Amino acid sequence: MIDFGDFNLWALLPFIAVGFAAQLVDGALGMAFGVIMNTLLVGFLGVPPAVASQRVHVVECFTTATSGLSHLYHRNIDARLFLRLLIPGVIGGICGAYLLSNLDAGLVKPFVLLYLTGIGVYLLVRGLLYPPKQREAKYVAPLGLVGGFLDAAGGGGWGPVVTSNLLVQGADPRKVVGTVNSVEFFLTLTISAAFIYHLGVADLAGPTLGLLVGGVLGAPFGAWAAKHVPAKWMLILVGIVLTLTSGYGVWTAWLK
Repeated sequence: MIDFGDFNLWALLPFIAVGFAAQLVDGALGMAFGVIMNTLLVGFLGVPPAVASQRVHVVECFTTATSGLSHLYHRNIDARLFLRLLIPGVIGGICGAYLLSNLDAGLVKPFVLLYLTGIGVYLLVRGLLYPPKQREAKYVAPLGLVGGFLDAAGGGGWGPVVTSNLLVQGADPRKVVGTVNSVEFFLTLTISAAFIYHLGVADLAGPTLGLLVGGVLGAPFGAWAAKHVPAKWMLILVGIVLTLTSGYGVWTAWLK
């Protein structure tokens, strides 16, 4: 049972702000929720890394649902792309969670982040120098499989891997962001069920509740932004966020 006897709204405000900011960026650009939230929790609020990771996984089960519904309302979802990503993504998530549960995924993660940093620079240059030419993405199912696998095995990466590569293929940025966010709800449920089972509902009474509230509040604004930001600026913003977050990940893994 949740104990609200010591409930302190003021103490939760920093966590609400973190959840809101992370989901606003993720909902608008289709990536970086986990990276931003973990960075702010560990770096600025002093939360232990393991605890921060657990809280992020619990919160994502709710924020991805809200984000998906918000993108559906704004018609940011491509139904065909959704179905092409869903099943491979879930399969990849299950394989990553079960087959690599006893292996050190940290050895592979820096190389994935280095690759994503390069993709971020490419998208940034493309957005600045070339007008986006939209076309249907060809390589979707393999991308969903790899994205789900890496997300489960490495503790994150669905958004950066799938969103960035679909944009490289020339898919509509608004539809990519909305669809990837929506599929992520099912992926998160698949690979995060163990976290919810072990943490229990009682954990939602603490800081996790603040993160959840902030994330849910930020989701509609992110979906609205994805609908109204021009395609060129979407590429530029995705390139900036992807380059900074992935570059920071490489630095912490190899150089820090």
